[in-house]
Amino acid sequence: MQSLFYSFFVPALFVWLWSTGFIGAKYGLPYAEPFTLLLIRMLLTLVLLLGLAWLLKTRWPGWRAAGHLAVTGLLVHGCYLGGTYYAIQGEMPAGIVSLVVGLQPLVTAGAAVLVLKESVSGRQWLGLGLGLLGVTLVLIEKFGGDSPGSGFPIWTLAWALLALTGISIGTVYQKRHGTGADLVAGTIIQYGAAALFFAAGALLLETREVVWSVQLQLSLAWLVLGVSIGAILLLMWLIRRGAASQVASLFYLVPPVTALEAFWLFDERLGLLAMTGGIISIAGVALVVSNRRPG
Repeated sequence: MQSLFYSFFVPALFVWLWSTGFIGAKYGLPYAEPFTLLLIRMLLTLVLLLGLAWLLKTRWPGWRAAGHLAVTGLLVHGCYLGGTYYAIQGEMPAGIVSLVVGLQPLVTAGAAVLVLKESVSGRQWLGLGLGLLGVTLVLIEKFGGDSPGSGFPIWTLAWALLALTGISIGTVYQKRHGTGADLVAGTIIQYGAAALFFAAGALLLETREVVWSVQLQLSLAWLVLGVSIGAILLLMWLIRRGAASQVASLFYLVPPVTALEAFWLFDERLGLLAMTGGIISIAGVALVVSNRRPG
């Protein structure tokens, strides 16, 4: 029973928590613009994490390591969350946004070949091809205008691709410039850099008006406690137990879980072509992830 808890339940819980980030964004965005909402989320999260760091007597990294962590934070949190939120605000369905950014293992594998000179097996190349084919089918249906929920603005795709690029390059950067810093301290530095990015974006691009509705407050509470802290600390716990590979192998379940949540909560529907493309894409990601060597 204990083995089942560690090998399935905890990684699956992490995947579910991560998937709800897309849902929480959709609930909160009617009441605050993307960068403004993200800035509030980051500041609330930082207050709680700084308290946790004080309780744990966290050791802080040096300036050079902190710089690498800040760059990772700008890419993995700044570009990823900023792109995701703007895509959702632009009426791209949450399930489609999740599917696009869910290609991260594929893009990361490609970037690792170019930057880290890693080898890619034939099975992984097949996975890369299937992933791209699947997303292409989804976008063909959605931009074709004949399916339920089709016709979202094409510019939202640029934001989703920014999110995908940010988290993919950030992952490779973190792997190349890993600092070995304390996980809580590293998370605080990454979130701090992302908060500065969101503050600049809010000042330059947005009105910064916020409607403090109950729905927004509940959305923020979940995004901060459930996702920014809960999911991240759960990931830390899994890594410390050597279960990071289990998280990676389950991560491709985020898009279908998000799609089911979005269907139930927002009546977001996918046509046959999009569902087929989603299944093909998920299978492609699974091939890439399941064939990775640890390390």
